[in-house]
Amino acid sequence: MRQSRTAHHFTVDVEEYFQVLALAPHVARESWGGYESRVERSVSAILEILARADARGTFFVLGWLAERKPDMVRAMARAGHEVASHGWDHRRVTEQTPDEFRDSVRRTKRVLEDLTGAPVLGFRAPSYSIVAGREWALDILLEEGYRYDSSLFPVRRPGYGYAAGLRDPHWLDRPGGRLVEVPPATLRMFGVNLPAAGGAYFRLLPYALVRLALRDFERRGVPGTFYIHPWEIDPDQPRFPVPALTRVRHYGGLGRVLPRLERLLTEFRFTSIAPDFGIALDSGRRGDWAPRAAASP
Repeated sequence: MRQSRTAHHFTVDVEEYFQVLALAPHVARESWGGYESRVERSVSAILEILARADARGTFFVLGWLAERKPDMVRAMARAGHEVASHGWDHRRVTEQTPDEFRDSVRRTKRVLEDLTGAPVLGFRAPSYSIVAGREWALDILLEEGYRYDSSLFPVRRPGYGYAAGLRDPHWLDRPGGRLVEVPPATLRMFGVNLPAAGGAYFRLLPYALVRLALRDFERRGVPGTFYIHPWEIDPDQPRFPVPALTRVRHYGGLGRVLPRLERLLTEFRFTSIAPDFGIALDSGRRGDWAPRAAASP
């Protein structure tokens, strides 16, 4: 299968199977330390898949995990991938005060930078929870030294979504400066944005949805942003007794993710985010495109 000249963004939200927000009503944060950890083996598998495809990615890592799994974080960096922030303990922005959010992103950034020796420039909110009315989080990111965000999912969906957001990477002009926004991929059909960036959409819906979305980005000459979680390639993970809908959303399609990932990486080229839009991590290499301008949200 042919690969396009466009390099899309491969991203991983690094969290344990028991830290998923859909399970939060059933798994207390205070109990996390008592569960079996499975994230390292899944991250290792993802690193191997990316190496075989000669692809690079961006790993958005929880500070809570980085503190407990330092060798895993160092392995990402050694393999040439970008390490970015997913916040400290997977709390939605909508559940935090500005001061709590600042502490979360500052603390995570410090831990990740100490482990990798490289600047942490990017952030993705758990469950894409920078929603309308929480734009103050973008200002805090700028103040704390972040250069880009990947949290504004331009869809209408209960629980998250930034329906007024743009589909393509773009600059956000904020009172404290400019921040690059890198939205998860969507497919525009029937006058609406369909979520097509990965995650449950990749597991439960036809593979063609993500494929069509990335081809659409290629036609427009910009990268699309794909995401996956380590627990999504682990069909043998322990199961929690949860309601039927949660069971389908969280456990459905786990067995088909690895074959689909292999196919995706043969059909498309992937890279990490920061170097692609010209934020140098070490080499100063720039990508062949630039984010467009956009008004402040």
